[in-house]
Amino acid sequence: MDIKKLRKIFFSTLYLSSFTFGGGYVIVTLLKKKFVDELHWIDEKEMLNLVAIAQSSPGAIAVNGSIVVGYKICGIPGIICAVLGAIIPPFIILSAISACYTAFKNNTVIKALLLGMRSGVSAVIISVVYDMTKDVLKEKDISKIIILIASFIANYYFNVNAIFIILIVIVYGLIKAFIKARKDWEALK
Repeated sequence: MDIKKLRKIFFSTLYLSSFTFGGGYVIVTLLKKKFVDELHWIDEKEMLNLVAIAQSSPGAIAVNGSIVVGYKICGIPGIICAVLGAIIPPFIILSAISACYTAFKNNTVIKALLLGMRSGVSAVIISVVYDMTKDVLKEKDISKIIILIASFIANYYFNVNAIFIILIVIVYGLIKAFIKARKDWEALK
């Protein structure tokens, strides 16, 4: 067990969770920047797979993202460090806000601050979409490109719930993996 890595996981997720506003998709981008781009502990393709697992699991995506990243890097101790780092800041912030809710509720400065954060959150989400789309397009796998476009159209234009899209893609992936395994099995005979 690498104590330095565990410490780095904890303080990285603590820092990211402390200064991230806008929900789980924002922290997933920052997890990617930290653990893929900066520390090189996870490769980019694997991070996309981890994000897919985090999205398809029940619960908050920030916690799920921390779980899969922590597990990938250091197993169960990594999960514990990553989750603690990810949940401590929101717990403290929400506890303080709930204690002072009536003072914040009608405060024009707080309202303006939250309104201003929307632009930053939007930019980070656009960055995530761009990075993930760029990686899919680099592979030049036509089935993945079709899934990407069909998922967007289904969700944006037809308001299909993301859960249904994820379930359909999981079934497609299982079928594709089964067919590939069967072909490999036949080739070995």
